[in-house]
Amino acid sequence: MAAYANEKMFYISIGFWLILGVECYSGWSNHTLTIKPGGSVTIPCHYDEKNPPQKKYWFSEYDKSKIYTNTSEENLSVIDHPDQSLFTVTMRNLQNKHTGPYSCAVETEGKPTVTYELHLRVQSAPDVSVVSSSVSGHEGGNVSVQCFYSSGYQNKTKQWCRYKDQSCYTVNDTSQNSSVQISDDGRSSFTVLMTGLRLSDSGWFFCSAGEAMIPVHLTVTEAEPASGPTDNPGNSSETGISKNKNKTDTEDQQIRNKEPLTVWLPVSAALLLLVILVCVFTWRWKQRSKQDKHQNRERNDSRTSDAIYSKPEDPVIYNTINDERSNDTNKNIIYSTVGDAPGSEAMPPAGGTVYSTVAPH
Repeated sequence: MAAYANEKMFYISIGFWLILGVECYSGWSNHTLTIKPGGSVTIPCHYDEKNPPQKKYWFSEYDKSKIYTNTSEENLSVIDHPDQSLFTVTMRNLQNKHTGPYSCAVETEGKPTVTYELHLRVQSAPDVSVVSSSVSGHEGGNVSVQCFYSSGYQNKTKQWCRYKDQSCYTVNDTSQNSSVQISDDGRSSFTVLMTGLRLSDSGWFFCSAGEAMIPVHLTVTEAEPASGPTDNPGNSSETGISKNKNKTDTEDQQIRNKEPLTVWLPVSAALLLLVILVCVFTWRWKQRSKQDKHQNRERNDSRTSDAIYSKPEDPVIYNTINDERSNDTNKNIIYSTVGDAPGSEAMPPAGGTVYSTVAPH
């Protein structure tokens, strides 16, 4: 009887530890992060913003190591962000040896507290992944995130969750906030669409399919001045209309600016051609005037030369030659010729005046 009781207690103990082990494993496996070999990941660890802890660290269950904040190593960085009440853990160049359970922990007055825990697994094909672990959008705008999952997770629950308060949005749950919509293609991915973004939406989220998850950081910036700040997603269409109107006004202004150019270009070309013609006409007129003056000067010079040789006032020298012929005793013949004036070297031109007289002696 006693043996039976001891055997019963033994099986009860085994069952108890099995149940405890399953619960512990379930606690770790509730968040499983799968990364490719050589890949990297950043994990946020939130803490109480009203009572910030004195110490924050990243704890590894595998080797019991504690990596405190503001520590940077080759493949591991733990950085505190007190303005956001969180610290981030970045693990790089992950290998199979990094597979295991990890946790975010803090210490207040010497008492450690685990704030978040997960199981990291390094494998060639991640169970859940995203194209980019960081997305951004403008206040009042929209942002879309596509989350991929492996074939073994097609029938798992798909969620988009916020790290800070663990609030989640589930596929096809119409009772939740309409500003977050999740659609699943049923094959390999589901898409999260956040509309009417607010500045307070900035922070860390994660895509999850079952227990598999992947972190995503969202940054919301202030709206551009042209769009104007708005918290109402319905204003997106009005913003689009306003942008189109501004674009149309700009195009009209450009057309008005081009109209003077269209008018003045032909006028300017005509004026330039007219100026060129006037200049050419003036230059030809001046050239002709110079030519006429030169011809007149040549005619005057010719007349002057003719007058010089035809003036009757030119001095004439008369020479008298007596030719007394012995055979003719009755007559004396006198020859008169024209000679050059004394001191003159110029020869009389052809056709000059010659005076000759013959007188009896």
